[in-house]
Amino acid sequence: MTESPQPPRRQSLGSVFRSVSASMFGVQSSRKHEEDFAHGSAWTYIVVGLIATIGFILGVWGLVKLALSSVGGDAG
Repeated sequence: MTESPQPPRRQSLGSVFRSVSASMFGVQSSRKHEEDFAHGSAWTYIVVGLIATIGFILGVWGLVKLALSSVGGDAG
Protein backbone atom coordinates (compact mmCIF):
# COMPACT_ATOMS: atom_id res chain seq x y z
CA MET A 1 0.00 0.00 0.00
CA THR A 2 1.44 3.36 -0.98
CA GLU A 3 0.74 6.53 0.89
CA SER A 4 -0.83 9.31 -1.11
CA PRO A 5 1.03 12.60 -0.92
CA GLN A 6 -0.55 15.06 1.44
CA PRO A 7 -1.86 18.28 -0.09
CA PRO A 8 0.19 21.36 0.78
CA ARG A 9 -0.92 22.86 4.06
CA ARG A 10 -2.16 26.43 3.72
CA GLN A 11 -1.62 28.96 6.46
CA SER A 12 -4.53 30.82 7.98
CA LEU A 13 -4.82 34.57 7.56
CA GLY A 14 -4.23 35.02 11.28
CA SER A 15 -1.00 33.04 11.04
CA VAL A 16 0.15 35.22 8.14
CA PHE A 17 -0.63 38.41 10.11
CA ARG A 18 1.30 37.07 13.12
CA SER A 19 4.27 36.19 10.92
CA VAL A 20 4.28 39.59 9.23
CA SER A 21 3.98 41.38 12.59
CA ALA A 22 6.82 39.35 14.10
CA SER A 23 8.97 40.03 11.04
CA MET A 24 8.29 43.77 11.17
CA PHE A 25 9.57 43.89 14.75
CA GLY A 26 12.47 41.49 14.11
CA VAL A 27 11.34 38.71 16.45
CA GLN A 28 10.53 36.01 13.87
CA SER A 29 11.96 32.61 14.83
CA SER A 30 13.96 30.71 12.23
CA ARG A 31 11.58 27.74 12.53
CA LYS A 32 8.57 29.95 11.75
CA HIS A 33 10.49 31.66 8.96
CA GLU A 34 11.18 28.28 7.31
CA GLU A 35 7.54 27.25 7.75
CA ASP A 36 6.38 30.47 6.08
CA PHE A 37 8.56 29.82 3.05
CA ALA A 38 7.53 26.16 2.83
CA HIS A 39 3.76 26.64 3.16
CA GLY A 40 2.99 30.28 2.46
CA SER A 41 2.07 32.07 -0.73
CA ALA A 42 4.27 35.02 -1.65
CA TRP A 43 1.28 37.12 -2.77
CA THR A 44 -0.46 36.61 0.57
CA TYR A 45 2.60 37.85 2.46
CA ILE A 46 3.06 40.80 0.10
CA VAL A 47 -0.54 41.94 0.48
CA VAL A 48 -0.58 41.45 4.26
CA GLY A 49 2.81 43.18 4.53
CA LEU A 50 1.53 46.20 2.59
CA ILE A 51 -1.63 46.37 4.72
CA ALA A 52 0.43 46.11 7.92
CA THR A 53 2.87 48.80 6.74
CA ILE A 54 0.05 51.19 5.80
CA GLY A 55 -1.63 50.49 9.14
CA PHE A 56 1.61 51.17 11.00
CA ILE A 57 2.15 54.46 9.16
CA LEU A 58 -1.44 55.58 9.78
CA GLY A 59 -1.11 54.59 13.45
CA VAL A 60 2.04 56.65 13.92
CA TRP A 61 0.45 59.57 12.05
CA GLY A 62 -2.61 59.38 14.31
CA LEU A 63 -0.49 59.27 17.46
CA VAL A 64 1.50 62.30 16.31
CA LYS A 65 -1.71 64.24 15.58
CA LEU A 66 -3.08 63.26 19.00
CA ALA A 67 0.14 64.32 20.75
CA LEU A 68 0.25 67.64 18.90
CA SER A 69 -3.37 68.41 19.65
CA SER A 70 -2.91 67.61 23.34
CA VAL A 71 -0.07 70.15 23.67
CA GLY A 72 -1.97 72.82 21.72
CA GLY A 73 -0.11 72.57 18.44
CA ASP A 74 -1.86 73.05 15.11
CA ALA A 75 -1.97 69.56 13.62
CA GLY A 76 -3.87 70.65 10.53
